[in-house]
Amino acid sequence: MSAHRPTSQQRRQAIYTGHVQGVGFRETTRRLAEGFEVSGFVKNLPDGRVELIAEGLPGELDRFLAAVTERMEGRIRNVAVDVRPAIGEFTNFGIRH
Repeated sequence: MSAHRPTSQQRRQAIYTGHVQGVGFRETTRRLAEGFEVSGFVKNLPDGRVELIAEGLPGELDRFLAAVTERMEGRIRNVAVDVRPAIGEFTNFGIRH
């Protein structure tokens, strides 16, 4: 029996609060996603928060979300992340309106 099992894909929903709209958050996130093997989207919510949904391998998602937080540091007051199994509905990462 191998000690290394294939890691399953995960889905992460991150809700960002703070000064996250009107500051290039969505475009920055989309550009950052190009450097990671993730798919999904980022969009503004009507209440001023930003929602990010991404699917990929757990480690890749960790690195991607850490990169978003690092790049937008000072704008984010709080982030809430929900982790679930991936459902495979995305083929790329984009901005939704």
